[in-house]
Amino acid sequence: MSGVRLKDLAGRKNPLTEGHRMCPGCGSPTALRQAFMGIDDPVVVVGATGCMEVSSTVYPYSAWRVPFMHVAFENAAAAISGVAAAHEVLARRGAARKDIKFVAFGGDGGTYDIGLQALSGALERGHDFTYICYNNQGYMNTGAQRSGATPRGANATTSPAGRVLGGKLERPKNMTEIAAAHDIPYAAQTTLHNPADLISKVRRAVETPGPAFVNVLTPCALFWKIEPSDQVKICSLAADTRFWPVYEVIDGRHVLSYTPKNPRPLEDFLRAQGRYAHLFKKGEERADLIAQAQRDVDEDWEKLLGKCSRSALTSASS
Repeated sequence: MSGVRLKDLAGRKNPLTEGHRMCPGCGSPTALRQAFMGIDDPVVVVGATGCMEVSSTVYPYSAWRVPFMHVAFENAAAAISGVAAAHEVLARRGAARKDIKFVAFGGDGGTYDIGLQALSGALERGHDFTYICYNNQGYMNTGAQRSGATPRGANATTSPAGRVLGGKLERPKNMTEIAAAHDIPYAAQTTLHNPADLISKVRRAVETPGPAFVNVLTPCALFWKIEPSDQVKICSLAADTRFWPVYEVIDGRHVLSYTPKNPRPLEDFLRAQGRYAHLFKKGEERADLIAQAQRDVDEDWEKLLGKCSRSALTSASS
């Protein structure tokens, strides 16, 4: 985890104060605190509407110690690209310092779905900014509706589990690969299983000229139905079952950051969360959906390994 020493970061002042109003055990503030440990320069932050925004900027108070702009669900990427473009002009005129970093964040609802158009446009235009998705796999701010990131089989209020349907039936979008397909310099996927990994990925993202995207799996204790103290345990299971591969895409080259030595079955990850309890309900077990979800994970892992192998061959021959 290149250059990251957690001991050196432990006493560092964080842009996000302790006075936010997120739920106990929520993964999102943990993810953003760790993310900002990877940013050394002055930073300007844009936050999409969502759990983090409504809980950290309750008027007339703010939990942010840095310049912060709240925008709508759908336009965080457009806003940060505009701020970055304005700064570029001011810096050329000598009216602003040149070392400012620009970061936008949003949940999966504001990233995978509502804000996808703005994010795609900002990535295509090539603005110098980093976009961080705190991905709790649903519209948690408005009642746990399913999103484009909600996994197959998960129970959500708009894809409820019952006798007919076993939760959401569709596969989630692969947003990290969608971002990488814009031929941006850097895209990455991580979770809270290893703070050094998250911090180093954000550091690389903000230090890479041009647009960068970091997708962070962040448990929602309330709607994933887990104990608040188990967020890191759940994230470790996500990585060890290969449900959430940990990797990066550097100038188009796929590189694995973590390979489980002894991969665990996906069922271990599913059983640890109440949002999948219906799949294991006695007398109503949905072995078909569990098996399909395992096939999804296996297929995605093999595709990723293939991309990493091709990247390694290309790198060796260049």
